[in-house]
Amino acid sequence: MIPTAAIAGFFAGFFGIGGGIITVPVLFYIFNNFGIDQNYLMHLAVGTSFSIIIPTAIVSVYTHYKHNAVDLNIVKQYGPFVVFGVFIGTAIAANLQTKSLIIFFAIVLYCLSINFFFQREDEKKRINFNLITRSVLGLIVGFISSLTGIGGAIMNVPILKLCGYSINSAIGSAAAIGFFISIFGALGFIISGSYLNVNLPLSLGFINIPAFLIFIPITTFMARIGAKLLHKIDRNKINKLFGTFLLIVASKLLYDYFQF
Repeated sequence: MIPTAAIAGFFAGFFGIGGGIITVPVLFYIFNNFGIDQNYLMHLAVGTSFSIIIPTAIVSVYTHYKHNAVDLNIVKQYGPFVVFGVFIGTAIAANLQTKSLIIFFAIVLYCLSINFFFQREDEKKRINFNLITRSVLGLIVGFISSLTGIGGAIMNVPILKLCGYSINSAIGSAAAIGFFISIFGALGFIISGSYLNVNLPLSLGFINIPAFLIFIPITTFMARIGAKLLHKIDRNKINKLFGTFLLIVASKLLYDYFQF
């Protein structure tokens, strides 16, 4: 868990993401090796990921805010739609089987990896960020985030860039929205796990307490380093490396899906 927490924390700050893209598959394999009930393996990984994102997001947002990279208007006008999507997704996730969540997560990773391969920092395309756009995209991002245990910024950053915001403003604002996603996502998985009376060891609903305690100090520390480094490095090469990583993880999950 320790090296995973360090990597997840760094990318949380650097890309403005919550780190769930990394922590969810790792926690899935760790919990599987511990003999956790397979019916709730992915639920526990996703719920725990949300709880880990909360303090990581706080550190990431604070660092970006000091660099004037958080647009509060974006958070107020777009954030509520994302949160509503999270409510819908967490309610649905509780009734899905682990195998369904695995294939959904793998498909999302494939799509995101393609985005990292082809996105450019100097893209000129623009879309109108009006009420309809905000509501539709917000609901979609919130829904996908809730089923995958991610902070949503990995989707919100390119969305905000397409809407004409600078890369730094997009990352900082997406990190702020990710904080709210993680809060309501974690609450949703606590409530659903308690409602289903899953009785998983050392867990509160679908949140594993030991994993939470191990990840938190490491991810919060590394998130500050990643957020500071963002303003000093060319991201295009890093994008392709991260896209390759997501492609590998997605392929491994897809293989496990057919073996599950």
